[in-house]
Amino acid sequence: MPGDHKRIRGPEDSQPPILYAPPEQIVEAQVRDFIPNRDPRRQRPVYVRAGQTSQATGSSYLESGDTKIVASVYGPRQVEGGEPLTGLQGRLICDFRRAPFSGRGKRRAPSSNNREEKEMSLALQEALMPAVQLLRYPRAQLEVYVLVLEDGGAILASGIIAASLALADAGIEMFDLVSACSLVLSGDADPVWLLDPVLYEEQQASGGLTVALMPVRNEVSGLLGSSEGCSAELWAEGVRLGMEGCQRLYTTLHKCLVRSTRRRRQEVQIQAQARRVAERDLAAQDLPPTLPLPPVPHSPDEASE
Repeated sequence: MPGDHKRIRGPEDSQPPILYAPPEQIVEAQVRDFIPNRDPRRQRPVYVRAGQTSQATGSSYLESGDTKIVASVYGPRQVEGGEPLTGLQGRLICDFRRAPFSGRGKRRAPSSNNREEKEMSLALQEALMPAVQLLRYPRAQLEVYVLVLEDGGAILASGIIAASLALADAGIEMFDLVSACSLVLSGDADPVWLLDPVLYEEQQASGGLTVALMPVRNEVSGLLGSSEGCSAELWAEGVRLGMEGCQRLYTTLHKCLVRSTRRRRQEVQIQAQARRVAERDLAAQDLPPTLPLPPVPHSPDEASE
């Protein structure tokens, strides 16, 4: 079978160069984004852009520190396979995956039975379901695919944001955008919640929490937490801190959609103008050459002359 010459594939078992570096350089690379005694409410700068994948109905790209994620939406399309639909409500299918090169350690082998990816896909679906108006798409399905290009921490929250933007970019009717924030519980004697953790903070944490919020409606659409021995007051503080972080992200998401809409409107205008010019040139080429016509005689005498 001929190979794909348009793509350069890496080896199946490959490791990043950092594994062969001296121990002090490995530690330095792992903690380069870690800031001791930082502000618990600190959030990393976020870069988002919608409409990145031309083949998808809607797409988005997100960067938050070292975290890089691509989300794509396909549909609505006819339901194929799976459980039969009941009623007139559509179906939302979410798929959350990591690229083999997304981690800083050994290259991950792609697998369809990854438990972590299945849990992430389920959490993504639960966070997006309340925001999508599935009754507008009876007996149809919407497919959302999230791919983690690089794991720098808080990948679930970043994936929820990217998927929400991709749905809006695809023109899917929604009640509201979905913003999300991740938090970790520090492993100190007096634990505190740290908003938007980096990968090193997640590895050293004693608990985690992800909050998904519809900012305009001020409704929590998703909540996922894991820890042991935490009081109810500590959990309530974490949810409140996550909701505040989601509200601060809404302005960035709104501006991203406005820029995407303006860019698409300009592209449509440019394409329409180019089409009009092409049609005008084509019409000018199809016209027969204009030849001078003989004068029409007005009387028999003029005709004989």
